[in-house]
Amino acid sequence: MEQGAERSLEALALTLDRLAGAASLLEQTVSRLEEQHLTMSGQVQKIVATVEQGAGGPQSVGNERIYELERKLHEAVMQIAELRAQGTSSVPSGRKTVTAATISLLAKQGISNLDSIEAGSLDAALTALSIEQRIAVKSQLLRAGLLG
Repeated sequence: MEQGAERSLEALALTLDRLAGAASLLEQTVSRLEEQHLTMSGQVQKIVATVEQGAGGPQSVGNERIYELERKLHEAVMQIAELRAQGTSSVPSGRKTVTAATISLLAKQGISNLDSIEAGSLDAALTALSIEQRIAVKSQLLRAGLLG
């Protein structure tokens, strides 16, 4: 029985040595991990980056497009202002001439003054004409600038 106890003690001593070795390895590993943690958790340096706007970048293409659209908008606004200025002028543009046939037709109906033709009197004067003739007379008066 003494031999069994000695073997058990030797096995126990061997196991204790192994556990002591494992404990020292764990302590070394923990200390290395702590060192790594300290170096990794240090303050991160400030990161600075700049973006260059080159000729070929998408940002410059967008800027050129915006500039072009702003230029076209400005031109359109100027053109609208010019057209409004022309539209408010009191001097009518173009000639006021009507064919001789239309003047004689209107004279037969009692309209001799072509400077101011009222719509009611014109319609009353043209009632004897066919629809096609009425349209023709009114279109000639519109082209001459006598009807508004």
